[in-house]
Amino acid sequence: MLGNITLGQYYPGNSFVHKLDPRTKILVTLLLITAIFLAQSAVAYAALCGMVLFIVALARLPFLLVLKSVKPLLFIILLTLAMHIFLGQGEQILYQWKFIRVTEEGLQMGVKMSMRLILLLMLSSILTFTTSPIVLTDGIESLLRPFKRIGVPAHELAMMMTIALRFIPTLLEETDRIIKAQTARGADFSSGNLLQRARNMLPILIPLFISAFRRADDLAIAMEARCYKGGEGRTRMHCLCYSANDGAAFTFAFVMLALMAFLRWGAGRIV
Repeated sequence: MLGNITLGQYYPGNSFVHKLDPRTKILVTLLLITAIFLAQSAVAYAALCGMVLFIVALARLPFLLVLKSVKPLLFIILLTLAMHIFLGQGEQILYQWKFIRVTEEGLQMGVKMSMRLILLLMLSSILTFTTSPIVLTDGIESLLRPFKRIGVPAHELAMMMTIALRFIPTLLEETDRIIKAQTARGADFSSGNLLQRARNMLPILIPLFISAFRRADDLAIAMEARCYKGGEGRTRMHCLCYSANDGAAFTFAFVMLALMAFLRWGAGRIV
């Protein structure tokens, strides 16, 4: 299960998407997420699925790797689908047995919400797969820089977000090592009821918390030893700059946003 979590991992490459400015990738991702929330019809969701497949191909990412990002939250997706199917209200009844009732409206809403979650996860994974943590930090800081005038610590926020993303794979590897070590000592994490399983997790959580605090302390000492003082007076080897490819990416995102808005509000009027 731990090996299925891909958030925060970077997949090196030299594709069109990899070369985009990190600010472009962040803003385009936000625009496409907005487009996902505008989708209502089956045609709109089909277009969004085609869009994600196109971006995956453009980024030269293995599709199974991107799809793997959905697996950790598969239970939540299925739970969302089931809740809308069995608890959703509607007039068109497809199946009814005692108090259990499945309606066409509930089924449609469940499929829509599940597809939204899947598309959101895949877009977020594409962003982290094609952007290294350091570059992502620079992009977030640059986008937050205008808010410094109202007291927003742009550099510190960007640094915290990137460190959190960077240490997700590290903590997962540490958790996997702890589980294997405890299993070799006879620990059982799969049997017993829910309360017993929760208690059995203590031999994992305590060493994991200690290791996380130790890593945080080591990181703080290393930053202080290098005279780290935040973003004041800091220079960069590579400056961020927009290119024609970034303009094409923004155009694509606005076209998708306009298409979703048209399919939601304009298509019905024309018909």
